[in-house]
Amino acid sequence: MKGSLWERMLPAPVNGGFRMDGYWVWDGSVIKGEDGRYHMFASRWPKKYPMHTGWLVASEIVRASCDTPGGTYQFEEVVLPARGPQYWDGIATSNPQIVKVGDKYVLYYMGTTHMFTEPEPDLRLDDPRVLVARANKRIGIAVSDSVFGPWKRFDKPIIETRPDKYDNFLVSNPAPCPCPDGKMLVIYKSRAFQEKPYKCTSIWNAYSAHNLTQRLGAVIADSFDGDYTKNRTDGPIFDINRDVEDPFVWYDEDGFNIMAKDMNGSICGEPLAGVHGISKDGLHWEFETGRPFYSRNVLWDDGVVRRVGNMERPFLLIENGKPTHAFFATSDAKGDEGVISVTDTWTMVIPLKD
Repeated sequence: MKGSLWERMLPAPVNGGFRMDGYWVWDGSVIKGEDGRYHMFASRWPKKYPMHTGWLVASEIVRASCDTPGGTYQFEEVVLPARGPQYWDGIATSNPQIVKVGDKYVLYYMGTTHMFTEPEPDLRLDDPRVLVARANKRIGIAVSDSVFGPWKRFDKPIIETRPDKYDNFLVSNPAPCPCPDGKMLVIYKSRAFQEKPYKCTSIWNAYSAHNLTQRLGAVIADSFDGDYTKNRTDGPIFDINRDVEDPFVWYDEDGFNIMAKDMNGSICGEPLAGVHGISKDGLHWEFETGRPFYSRNVLWDDGVVRRVGNMERPFLLIENGKPTHAFFATSDAKGDEGVISVTDTWTMVIPLKD
C-alpha cells in the first residue's frame, strides 16, 4: 500500500463497531457472508475478571453481524466456546482472523488450556491459571462451509512452539494471508525464554524475568489445511531489537504488506501506533520507519479528534481487491498506559477513502 493508512481514514462512526454490556470485547475480523451481510468474529470475556488477565482463562470467540461494514454490529452466537482442559484450546479461544479460501471459511485463532478450577474474580498475573494458560498458547484453525457454522475444530494446533528457536515459549496472534499461488502465509507473535540463568524468588518473578523476548515469525503452508512445520523462518522477521505485535497481512500489487503495533514508538515515533512493512516472499520484510502507518489520534463523525487508549489487533476489510474499512480493538485507557487504566473495550471501525 502506497502512503499511510492514516491518510486514507474517513471519520470513524461513534456508534460503529461492536461492543457488549458486561464483557470485554477485543479483536475484530470481518467478512461478507453468503447472506450478503457482514459478520465480525471477535473475542469476549466477562468483566467480572480483570481485562488483562481474564482473556487467558475466559475468552471465547463470538460472531456478530450487521447489514453494513461500519456497524453497529449485533451479537449472534458463541462460535468457539470452552470445551474442556483435555483439549489444546479447551479453556480459552482468542485472536480470531477469518478468511475465505475457495468455498471454505477458515477461522485462525489462538487457543489455550489449564487444569485448574475456575478462578476467582480478582485474578492476578501471578495466578497459576494465568501462567499455565499463557505458556500453553498455540495457533489453530476451525473450518466451515458457512459463516453460520457448524465449525470443525481440530485436536491439534497448526503452529506449535519450537524448543530451540525464537518461538520456544508460546505462539499467538495469527495473521493469515492467502498467497497468489494458492499457498497460505501466516505471520504470528511469539515469545521466548532468555538464555541466561536467572535467580528465581517467586513464580511471577520466574515468569516475567525469563519471558521477555517478543518476536514476529512467519510460515508458509501449501494450503490452509497443509503442513505448517515446513518453510518456517528460523529467526524473527524483524530486527531483534524492535518490539512489535498484532500483525495483519494482505497482498496487493506491491506484494505482501504487513501492519502491526509499535509497542514503544521506537519505530514510527508514536507509542502503540502502527508500522508498515512490505515483502516479496512473505518471509523477508522491510519496515518503514519515522512515521506512523496509523495513529491513535482519531477523527470521529461527531467532528472531534480523540486520542484513543488502544488501536490493537488491526484488521482490513478488503473487497474487490481494495481495503474499504479498518477495524481495531480499542479502549478508554488514558495516555500511553495500554490496558492499565481501562474500564471499557470494544472493536472500532474506520471507513477508508478509495
